Amino acid sequence: MEIHGQPLAPPRDGAADVRVPVLVVGAGPVGLTLALDLAWRGIPCLLAEVRHFREPPNVKCNHVAARTMEQFRRLGVAAKVRAAGLPDDHPNDVAFRTALTGREMSRVRIPSRLERFSDTSGPDGWWPTPEPPHRVNQVYLEPILVDHAVQQAGLTLANRLRVIDFVQDGAGVLAQAEDLDTGKRMAIACDYLVGCDGARSTVRKAIGGTLSGQSEIKKVQSTLIDAPGLWDRVPGRRAWCYYALNPRRTGTIFCIDGRDRWLVHNSLRPDETDFDAVDRDRCLRAILGVDADFEFTVVSKEDWVARRLVADRLRAGRAFIAGDAAHLWAPHGGFGMNAGIADALDLSWMLAARMQGWGAPGLLEAYQAERLPITDQVSRHVAGHGSAKRDIEADIPARIEEDSAEGEALRADLGQRNYALHVRQFCAAGLNFGYYYDQSPIIAYDSETPPPYGMGEFTSSTVPGCRAPHFRLRDGRSLYDACGPYYTLLRFDRSASIGALEDAAAAAGMPLTVLEVEADDVPAAYRHALVLCRPDQHVAWRGDAVPGDARALVELLRGAAPSQNETTGDMD
Repeated sequence: MEIHGQPLAPPRDGAADVRVPVLVVGAGPVGLTLALDLAWRGIPCLLAEVRHFREPPNVKCNHVAARTMEQFRRLGVAAKVRAAGLPDDHPNDVAFRTALTGREMSRVRIPSRLERFSDTSGPDGWWPTPEPPHRVNQVYLEPILVDHAVQQAGLTLANRLRVIDFVQDGAGVLAQAEDLDTGKRMAIACDYLVGCDGARSTVRKAIGGTLSGQSEIKKVQSTLIDAPGLWDRVPGRRAWCYYALNPRRTGTIFCIDGRDRWLVHNSLRPDETDFDAVDRDRCLRAILGVDADFEFTVVSKEDWVARRLVADRLRAGRAFIAGDAAHLWAPHGGFGMNAGIADALDLSWMLAARMQGWGAPGLLEAYQAERLPITDQVSRHVAGHGSAKRDIEADIPARIEEDSAEGEALRADLGQRNYALHVRQFCAAGLNFGYYYDQSPIIAYDSETPPPYGMGEFTSSTVPGCRAPHFRLRDGRSLYDACGPYYTLLRFDRSASIGALEDAAAAAGMPLTVLEVEADDVPAAYRHALVLCRPDQHVAWRGDAVPGDARALVELLRGAAPSQNETTGDMD
């Protein structure tokens, strides 16, 4: 076992080898973000990971969403993440071509890192956020999060440690783990356990969770290659992602480092059921548009099956799951990793509130009530996108590559259809800013219905459960930078009395930051004198005056409303 960060200390009572407030199983981006947020909130935790320290992950997610970047900003790691990946001046465009080296049909223009904050002309340039999205592969992202994590007070990363099983009762959780280097067993006592341990999650199985949905949507043959000289054959303005569409093969190519390394996804056809029976080299060359004489090196292979599977539960007592342990779908737009990080950030502040004593048992009921419906919605958006993509790829015109008027017309049509479909994936405003929680036990709803959203479309709103629209304060700060670590009351009218709410929050020990809003350009969605925001920017309550029973509102916000009976159980 390899220990990094905070040294492990034995428990005082000797009932276990180690005691920590929170045990996080799995140190991928989801588990790391959860642990970082807990540490930021002063909650010590132990991250158990089976890989060696800084062992590279598989080449998976290539996109960090704006909502994720906003939270990385709060955690002090956004600048490091944004500095990683492609060269500073490399466009983040998505290009649609007959092959990587073939004719271009259309492209989604997305600025390079140098232009990310100045170029607002593209389809995501208008987004209401202090942190636009960033294109970077997980092989660069994860080491940054690891290095940041081991510098945080109270955070311990234990590599080569496998959590095997656990039991729980009203006092906490007792997990059994194995040191993979020595075979020695270790008993870990904790108050809460969170499984961020991937598709084959041990924690999900232990809490009785099952995945359901579509077990196979399509198969993809993925290959990481080093191809020196390939850029010399790619015409025109560079891009970060290329779609190759020709009668011989369709596939997606991601530029990993802006130099020689590429990730190529070869979409298998419906009649191609056996990965090994598909000629990898021939398909790669058809997607790249190179002949048999062009040399490249296969670095790794990771073939996968696209699915749409969602767990039926995210919690049992003191144990929770997040990320791939809770949901699996095709990796369009990095939605899987980013949704997993959203899971983690929804759960972390609730766990911290319980550990700090001001959160009541009912607070933790909100995690499943909020995230499970959103997970299902996102999975259906992703599945619908994948279905539309397959329909386009199943009907590539035979003359698409012809140097003729007909060939040009066919390319224009195919390019337009691909742009319309994929701009929603790569510039997914709706999945970033439009989703809302409409079934939460800790949100004070009113009579207004949240506006609908799609993968690429949304309407800004302060309806409780929606994301509080972003704007800049008069001093230039982002609204989100000015918010407190837990609940923040935005007061747009200083004449609105808030003393009763402040007193009720103080009496319950619930942290409440009051922000007197001074801004020159407030979004029209802010129609109330008072808007109460959560740490994840979702609106918890709004009104022109504090409710007559401010204590009842505070009790609801901290999970202690009388109507909320603990059903899944803290076992307190």
